[in-house]
Amino acid sequence: MGKIAWSSPEGASSIPGMSELKTRLQADLTAAMKARDAVRTRALRMLLTAISNEEVSGKSARELSDDEIIKVITKEVKKRREAAEAFEQGGRADRAADERAEGEVLSEYLPEQLSDEELADLVRAAIAEAGVSDVKGMGAVMKLLTPRVAGRAEGRRVADEVRRQLS
Repeated sequence: MGKIAWSSPEGASSIPGMSELKTRLQADLTAAMKARDAVRTRALRMLLTAISNEEVSGKSARELSDDEIIKVITKEVKKRREAAEAFEQGGRADRAADERAEGEVLSEYLPEQLSDEELADLVRAAIAEAGVSDVKGMGAVMKLLTPRVAGRAEGRRVADEVRRQLS
């Protein structure tokens, strides 16, 4: 399946102050329920619950921005991948398949992931900008890179590429 556009579908009520992505997720949940798509419904319900939990965590409740929602989605996709691996190791292939399917549904809402070449180019540019030449300067490079790759590459993948280029 392709990536899902972030524009609100026609006829979807847009609640003032609600992020465009959250509105889209709620509309897609309704559509999945009507289509009786159990996997998509389950995945979107869990995601919207995670978003709600994040909104009420902290000192006061607040609406999350699209960027913050993408961070929550990334975290949930990672949880699904790790759970699938754990179920696979535990001999529960059926549950592993369910977790992978849910992870794929959630991945549709993430921005296009960076290719290895694009990531290598960004790392090369950040290393040059930071002016470092060894692994001791990795923190400075990561500080520059993190906002540039947010939601488009997993942190471990970025750190591995930085380490590879600095060594």
